[in-house]
Amino acid sequence: MSSPAPRTTGHHQAEDRLWSVEDHLEDILATVRPLEPIELNLLDAQGCVLVEDVTVPVSLPPFDNSSMDGYAVRVADVAGASEEFPACLEVVGDVAAGAAEQLTVGPGQAARIMTGAPLPPGAGTVVPVEWTDGGLGEGPVTGMRARSAAPEGAAGQVYVYRPAEARAHVRAAGSDVRAGDRALAAGTVLGPPQLGLLAAIGRGRVRVRPRPRVVVLSTGSELVQPDEQLTHGQIYDSNSFALTAAARDAGAIAYRVGAVADDAETLRSTIEDQLVRADLMVTTGGVSVGAYDVVKEALAHVADEDEPGSGVEFRKLAMQPGKPQGFGSVGPDHTPLLALPGNPVSSYVSFELFVRPAIRTLMGLPDVHRPRTTATLTAEQALTSPKGRRQFLRGTCADGSVTPVGGAGSHLVAALAHADALIVVPEDVESVEPGTEVEVVLLG
Repeated sequence: MSSPAPRTTGHHQAEDRLWSVEDHLEDILATVRPLEPIELNLLDAQGCVLVEDVTVPVSLPPFDNSSMDGYAVRVADVAGASEEFPACLEVVGDVAAGAAEQLTVGPGQAARIMTGAPLPPGAGTVVPVEWTDGGLGEGPVTGMRARSAAPEGAAGQVYVYRPAEARAHVRAAGSDVRAGDRALAAGTVLGPPQLGLLAAIGRGRVRVRPRPRVVVLSTGSELVQPDEQLTHGQIYDSNSFALTAAARDAGAIAYRVGAVADDAETLRSTIEDQLVRADLMVTTGGVSVGAYDVVKEALAHVADEDEPGSGVEFRKLAMQPGKPQGFGSVGPDHTPLLALPGNPVSSYVSFELFVRPAIRTLMGLPDVHRPRTTATLTAEQALTSPKGRRQFLRGTCADGSVTPVGGAGSHLVAALAHADALIVVPEDVESVEPGTEVEVVLLG
């Protein structure tokens, strides 16, 4: 893993300062570095980012081949062929896909050819089997014509009832890509079509940046796993599921750790145990100013004299939701750690704004942010926003309009499930009237 850059901002300075969204994100992205490239087998490279251009070593397809089951013939031999006056040709054999032996088609001859089989020497075009009598050698007939093929390998005659232009139903060598062409550019994310292309040109391994491994853990003694029985004062742990899924959606290999109780030493040891499989750590909960904010207690003073630059800073951001945030590095490899708030909406919005760009940076992608656009606000009443805070409201965006869903509360997880966008209200705006153009972060 590539180590983050050493950090210089002190803990007390971070506590006293009110950070802007941009400054916090800039600090994260200045610290997180792309992972070192490795060479992987094709299927292991799915979702990874190429670090070098891939050049085509051999043209694709490598030879002229048939796109139809039919007969390879000379153009002149079927010129003028019709139902009434079909061309009668001698069948000299079969050409199957993958066949090593080559037939030669001479004047007055035809070779039965299968889809994908190489066009034999002498042939200039392919007539589909539907344009023939199927090799029955019966000549013109009336009514329904039989279309079954002659026995495999049998010589005989075929009647062709339509002419064919030169190279009809022929896939030309190099018509897909030619030797020396650039198949894929550095920076390409390898999905199924890209892996298929690499296999088609004979590449079994590629050099990529690996998908980052992200460990997500939530904190809180009140958290219970889904399917377990709730008792008074308990809630289900939803954050770790949402954030783990979000990390996978961003391109990471994500691991979810069960909720950790409000005990600083337990959290510290859990994080240390998880570092072996983490390129990035994400915690949720315990970063505010409460008596049981265990993440701050566990990590605020983990800086080690032998590990300059390590430690986690806890900050207040000029945003809503998501004011309390933590960021730094832990462990001997300076593994980046982002500590997010515990309210479901706060944690998810914080993930989209800060964690997702960090994951995409680790992957080596040039564009790490969600797309943004402007849309017309559709609402029954004006939106209000606290002065000095950048507010991110959930909404649905379609056809150039965006409509808020749910309220501003950071606990409204049901509304979040129906949102596909974040409505951005700037720090200096306290009210947004319906019909106003607003900035929108697209989540879909």
